[in-house]
Amino acid sequence: MTHKVLLGPDEFKLTLSRLCYELIENHNSFSDTVIIGIQPRGANVAARLAKQLQHITGNKITAGNLDITFYRDDFRHQAEPLTAFDTTINFLIEGKKVVLVDDVLYTGRTIRAAMEALLQFGRPASVELLAMIDRRYSRHLPIQPDYVGRVVDTIQSQKVKVEWAEHEGTDQVILLEQ
Repeated sequence: MTHKVLLGPDEFKLTLSRLCYELIENHNSFSDTVIIGIQPRGANVAARLAKQLQHITGNKITAGNLDITFYRDDFRHQAEPLTAFDTTINFLIEGKKVVLVDDVLYTGRTIRAAMEALLQFGRPASVELLAMIDRRYSRHLPIQPDYVGRVVDTIQSQKVKVEWAEHEGTDQVILLEQ
C-alpha cells in the first residue's frame, strides 16, 4: 500500500488555525456554542480545536465527544461485534449552537448517525458541520460541511487518513492507495 502526504505538519497546523478563526468569526465568545467531536477520530479534531480556541479567545470552550456506534445504519452487518466509544457530553445542548466535528467526511453516513445520536441529548438551536478533510465526490447522502480544512478528490479505492502526533507520532493527512 502506497501513501502520499496531503498535509504535512506545518500545513496541518495552519489548517487547524484557519478553522479556529473561521469558527471565531461565526461564534464570537462561544457562550452559546458547543463543540462535539464524533468518536473516534473526530474527537481528536474537536479536542485540538477546543484547546486552540480557548488559547486564542481566552474563553472557556465547551466541548465533548459523541459515540455513534449503535446509530450507524451498518452496525448489524458487521462480521464481529462492535466496540462502543465513550460519549462525553456533560452539558446541555438544548438551545445551543452545536458544531459537529469529524476528521474525514466521506459518504455522509457517519454524520447522519451523529445527528440522530445528538438529538438524544436535546434539541439544539442549530447544528453546523466541520470536517478536517472533505472527500466531496463520494456522498451517499446530501450532507455538506460548513467548515472545511481541505477538499480532496479521491476515487473509491483510496483512503484518506488523518494522523495525530498524540497517536501516530506526527500531525499529517495521508492518501493511501492499494
